[in-house]
Amino acid sequence: MSSIAVKKRTHVDASFLNFPCSPLLKQLYANRGICSDHELDNSTKTLLSAKQLKGIDAACALLYDALLSHKKIVVVGDFDADGATSTALSMLAFKALGFIAVDYIVPNRFDYGYGLTPETVDLARAKGAEIIMTVDNGISSNSGVAHAKQLGMQVLVTDHHLPGETLPDADAIVNPNQVGCDFPSKHLAGVGVAFYLMLALRAYLSEKGYFTQQGAPNLACLLDIVALGTVADVVQLDANNRTLVQQGLARIRAGICRPGISALISVAKRNQAQLVASDLGFSLGPRLNAAGRLDEMSYGVELLLCDDPMQANIMANELDALNQSRREIEQGMQQEALATLAGLELDESNIPHAICLFDPQWHQGVIGLVASRIKERYYRPTFVFAKGNEGEIKASARSIPGIHIRDILDLVDKRIPNVILKFGGHAMAAGLSIKASDFNLFRENLITILAEQIDEAILTNVLLSDGQLSAQQINIEQAQELREAGPWGQAFPAPLFDGEFTVLQQRLVGEKHLKMVLSSEGKSVDAIAFNVDLKAWPNPMVKKVFCVYRLDVNEFRGNRTVQLLVELLKVQDKES
Repeated sequence: MSSIAVKKRTHVDASFLNFPCSPLLKQLYANRGICSDHELDNSTKTLLSAKQLKGIDAACALLYDALLSHKKIVVVGDFDADGATSTALSMLAFKALGFIAVDYIVPNRFDYGYGLTPETVDLARAKGAEIIMTVDNGISSNSGVAHAKQLGMQVLVTDHHLPGETLPDADAIVNPNQVGCDFPSKHLAGVGVAFYLMLALRAYLSEKGYFTQQGAPNLACLLDIVALGTVADVVQLDANNRTLVQQGLARIRAGICRPGISALISVAKRNQAQLVASDLGFSLGPRLNAAGRLDEMSYGVELLLCDDPMQANIMANELDALNQSRREIEQGMQQEALATLAGLELDESNIPHAICLFDPQWHQGVIGLVASRIKERYYRPTFVFAKGNEGEIKASARSIPGIHIRDILDLVDKRIPNVILKFGGHAMAAGLSIKASDFNLFRENLITILAEQIDEAILTNVLLSDGQLSAQQINIEQAQELREAGPWGQAFPAPLFDGEFTVLQQRLVGEKHLKMVLSSEGKSVDAIAFNVDLKAWPNPMVKKVFCVYRLDVNEFRGNRTVQLLVELLKVQDKES
């Protein structure tokens, strides 16, 4: 395992902020680069204009023509939570805007692979597609778009992934990351791009006088779906994305959301009125993702489209069962991966610049999760491969801050042409395919390029702490304020604090979690550390510890108390 360093965040003068919140929260915002009160205004009026998206006019014109000509539109989604939410949002928006001839497909990842492949185009054609609209994919689907055009179809690509050197020959492309796009936020999720397209389409139809007998529909009702997909896809929560997520969370907390989202909250045993962004990412997202990982993501889309609360609860419970199966598969694969790495006797001095693992028995739908777990343990970019089709193997890659994994793959592709059969992704996650026989060649060149390109300091895992809290600041009111703030997420991290504590009590709960009662300045507080080293804990000899923790609210049987969620636990003093 890699070592973890703890560094204090630089404290920035926060006196310029007049936002109504505690001095502590003002300081936390300033520490995260907030420069004005405007950046903390999460009202819809602050959302960026869709007009700034390159290709948006062409996309709206294409869809308007489809509406007038009654052309059949088939939405092609991706098989993750972002893809499912993008697909469901598009279907709901089309219906609200008066489109009738609309259908969707989410191709099975195991049979058709990622993106708009020629085979997926054939599926769309079988549904009668005259126009294909991709959501959360398509920017790298040159061959699929070409095949669709050969069959006489029009193609609208909506995506957020980074484009390659050559764009597909689509009739319109909407992607904030394409060259020449002036949209200020480059971090929209696929569902965010789809939402902006629908906002622009509504405005376009209004300008054409389409909504004559009844007013234009209020698309804010889709913000719950936008919030779920945005957080689940772990995109950066810049100011625009924070507004999208905060507005969606507000609707969910008020009970104004899709029955499927309420059902997911229920099976995950979350409090809907107190839901926060991390619940979307760690509780709802995995259950929605389970459909695409082990079965058909169309089931997840149908859950989001479902209008019947009773049926939605049945479907959510089935997804919950799938998610439990996913956990079991993942745990087995993770143990096998860790056993392989343990055999290499790695320590801090010899961990390679990247970790590449392959087992022909591993489940293709779970390799991304295993890559995340290995990356967290060893703090290295991690590639986990599973068996593909006809001598190919497919990988999911997860990276660490400071290493743009898609750019690294581009460098590998240039150094050893034709070894990577296809790849795509963004800074922190990517996917690729290679021939099984090229595994060692790929791994060696990947490690060599990383050694050439990166600063070794990047390979040290650093926890950035916002400093020490006084005993008086560790209270339920402060914890609740921090919970409701943000929203916290990727590139806008939840506050971390550190400090020394006296250990009053310690015991295992759930077989691998350490429940403690700690004391600071004569005041006691509950704390919990998840997945502790069972060889080291519990340890009755330990009397003082150093903790890096989050301040949180624990709800149990209707009681709400302050609790420390411990991310790093170090022994400071033992009884002799």
